[in-house]
Amino acid sequence: MDDNMNWVLSVVIHVQIGAFLLIYIPISLLIKLVQRVFIRPFEKEVDLKGKIVLITGASSGIGEQLAYQYARKGACMALVARREDALKAVAEAALCLGAPDVITLTADVSNHDESKRVVDQTVKHFGQLDHLFANAGIWGTCLFEEITNITAFTKMMDVNFWGSVYPTYYALPHLKASKGNIIVTTSVAGRVPTARMSIYNASKAAMIRFYETLRSEMGSQIKITILIPGYVVSELTKGKALQKGGQVEINEDARDTQVGIFPVGQTKKLAQIAIDSACRGEEYVTWPDWYKPFHLLMSLAPEIINWYSSSFYMTKSGEKNSTLNKRILEATGAKRFLYPDSICSNRES
Repeated sequence: MDDNMNWVLSVVIHVQIGAFLLIYIPISLLIKLVQRVFIRPFEKEVDLKGKIVLITGASSGIGEQLAYQYARKGACMALVARREDALKAVAEAALCLGAPDVITLTADVSNHDESKRVVDQTVKHFGQLDHLFANAGIWGTCLFEEITNITAFTKMMDVNFWGSVYPTYYALPHLKASKGNIIVTTSVAGRVPTARMSIYNASKAAMIRFYETLRSEMGSQIKITILIPGYVVSELTKGKALQKGGQVEINEDARDTQVGIFPVGQTKKLAQIAIDSACRGEEYVTWPDWYKPFHLLMSLAPEIINWYSSSFYMTKSGEKNSTLNKRILEATGAKRFLYPDSICSNRES
């Protein structure tokens, strides 16, 4: 009886959802097109003057550029990171760009007590909280079987996942009071996983699922924008990553193996798009735009992604780190065109 019922439900659900999508998708695409062409260009820019923004991972990369963009819009900020000197330099630049008030809070947000402290200090100083930008993260690239210190890789989940969840938890009451925004930096890797980033991919996928679930729980009380970027200029694309032995250091060779022939975008542009999209209440932001079709490909033809991942990121026996991705990069000399000078310590002449 159970088998018969499951068979009937399988047929009925497939037919019903298929029919629904045939109607829903064209209507949804039409609405989005109308919004993009006829409504969005004429929307009044959201005024962020005097808004209170807390940014984690603010000492470099995406977080640094977010601080500058918020500053230009007149927002007040609490900037959080572990490196005090770098954080203060970003704060000084943000003040020069127009931020009325900026405080720096040195903390490791993968620790729940420190996450609570930075939220409490932000609210104590400013009296409220309007935007939380959960941006702290760490990268790692190597084959899973090459890892020699597996316990060190808990750090990746601690920083990427819990380092976003902890500040969110403690900021939630304040954001509900202000009907504010949560913006979280994930990665295309959380939706379209490729080889050599197994634990990083998993941490970003966990973030996406968590914030999708939180969005359904919060309803209209808080806007949640999930930022899903591809490769952009950051410490990650400079090669800084958690290595297979558990140490964090710069390894440009491993970076070239992973990033390969993918162009590296400008972080300033990403920051502009992220903030504007969050203010409009967009639920997802993928940038650069050409990454978007890969979401659909992963849903409808995951075997293609698996083939690409195996073909471009795996090595043949005896060819250490000689992946097809890297061989194409080196053979074409494409690095000089695809990678900005700022991420290459030894720019080829």
